[in-house]
Amino acid sequence: MIAELNTLINIVEANLSADSAESVEVGALAVRLGTTEYHLRRMFSSLAGIPLSEYVRRRRMTVAAGAVIDGEDLLSVAVRYGYGSTEAFTRAFRSVHGAAPSEVRRDGGPLRSQQSLRFRLTIEGSSTMNTRIIDHPAFALIGHAVRVPLIHEGENPHIREFIASLPATEHARLKTLSDTAPTGLLQVTDGVDPDYREGTDLTYLHGVAISAAASAPADLDIIDVPAGIWAVFTADGPYPKALQDTWAAAAGEWFPSNPWRLRPGPSIVSILDRAEDFSTATTELWLPVERD
Repeated sequence: MIAELNTLINIVEANLSADSAESVEVGALAVRLGTTEYHLRRMFSSLAGIPLSEYVRRRRMTVAAGAVIDGEDLLSVAVRYGYGSTEAFTRAFRSVHGAAPSEVRRDGGPLRSQQSLRFRLTIEGSSTMNTRIIDHPAFALIGHAVRVPLIHEGENPHIREFIASLPATEHARLKTLSDTAPTGLLQVTDGVDPDYREGTDLTYLHGVAISAAASAPADLDIIDVPAGIWAVFTADGPYPKALQDTWAAAAGEWFPSNPWRLRPGPSIVSILDRAEDFSTATTELWLPVERD
């Protein structure tokens, strides 16, 4: 995975301008590298801390700044870096550098450069990730769903408010419907942006898992999940930090070291045990995977 990501970086660098001989076709590159676009994008954003699309935009604007300072015609620069008008280019330029091209040309700055990334794998080996691989038959996730923005760190207040709006009796009812793993009340995220960009919308479902043969009450939302393999990671400690740290370790250490890759599908968190105030918890993170 590390070699694949560095190959992706090399191709991005060779194709920063729109008039390059080859464009950055992530899907075609993924096929060439023997992986999937979904996995490549998710691993990039998890390890780099920035979506691939945003990285490409920042690199293009970093290189374009040199042409702007050199006094090149602004429309020519805009077209070279993939923008059809000076207005669109100026918006992208300002979003990266915090100043318009005219200001940078006049003052020489400010400039916020995005350096070219290089991925390296460092495994300390001081801790073992508690992981198991499960081949799970088809099942369904049922419960109450809502669209919320993606937030990378800390508790998502939109999810907290949504769960708090559900009556206690509804939590109890959902628990009685669960008849398959992952067990208990579940926190499900689905429809996540491929680049994992913070602030983009995703579907959050508060509910349980039922077997494919079971019937769901008509008033509940349903996410059908096909049969497939899951990597299940156990996290224990402060909530939600321990869970978020486990996902980061899965992306940064486990996937690069194991013959598995992410496949499209919902991510599921099962709460196995928790403190009364939810300050600490033992959780399981279920991620859909396939052989690399």
